[in-house]
Amino acid sequence: MPKAKWVGGNKGKAGFIFGAFGPRCGWMKINKTNILNLILIVIFVIALIVAMVTFGKNLTILINSPDKFREWIHSFGKLGIIVFIGVQILQVIVFVIPGEVVQIAGGYLYGAFLGTLYSVIGITIGSLICFLIARVLGYNFVRSIVSEEKLKKFDYIINNPKGETILFLLFFIPGMPKDALSYIAGITPVKFYNFFIITLFARLPGIFFSAYIGANLGNKNYFMAGIVAIIAVLLFLIGVNKKDIIMEKLKKL
Repeated sequence: MPKAKWVGGNKGKAGFIFGAFGPRCGWMKINKTNILNLILIVIFVIALIVAMVTFGKNLTILINSPDKFREWIHSFGKLGIIVFIGVQILQVIVFVIPGEVVQIAGGYLYGAFLGTLYSVIGITIGSLICFLIARVLGYNFVRSIVSEEKLKKFDYIINNPKGETILFLLFFIPGMPKDALSYIAGITPVKFYNFFIITLFARLPGIFFSAYIGANLGNKNYFMAGIVAIIAVLLFLIGVNKKDIIMEKLKKL
C-alpha cells in the first residue's frame, strides 16, 4: 500500500486555507497568510490558557460532585449555558476529562434534549478547532500529541476513496479515540465542510445516550439511568475490545 499523503501544508503547498507548516519540513516562506495564521494560533493558545486557569479547578468537581458542578454552572446565571458549552469545547481540545462525563453532566443540568443540544454545539466547535489546528500546524504537531503508531493505523483513510465514510463510522462506533481523531482528520484530505457534517451527525447518537443517562440521574430515575448506562457501557466495551477487528474491516471497504 502506498504511503499515506498527509496534508496540512505539504511540501510548500498550503493544505486548506490555513496551511502554514509542512508536515515533515521546517518553516515555510513567510507571507501575510502565514503571519495571520501564527497570530490566530497565539491568540487561541492564550485564550485556552486563560480558560484553563479560570475554570480548571472547578472542572474537578464535575467528577467529584455533580450537584456542586450544577451549582457552579448555575452561578453564572444566563451565561451558564455558554460556560457549559465552553467546558465541552475544552474537554475536546485538551483531553482533560472524558467526554462522556461532560455529556452526562449536560443531561443532568438541562435534560436529555437541551443537554444533547448544548453538548453537540460544544463538541462540534471543539472538533472543528482541533481539525483547523491540525490543518494549520501540520503533521509534526499532530504527531507530538498523537503517537506515530496511532497515526499509522489511520493511513488507510488517506488511500481509500471511501475515506469520509470510514471517518464517519469511526466517529459513530463507541470506543474509538474521537477527540484524537479530530486532530488526525485535520491532516487528511477531508474537506472542512465534510468534516463538519461527519462530526455533527456521527457523534449525535452517543451524545444523546449520555445526556439521557444524565437527565434520568437528575430526575432521580436511577433504574432507567442504570439500564441505559449498562447498554452504553456494553457498546463501549465491544467497541474497545473489537477495535482492531473493526478497523481491519474498515480498511477493506
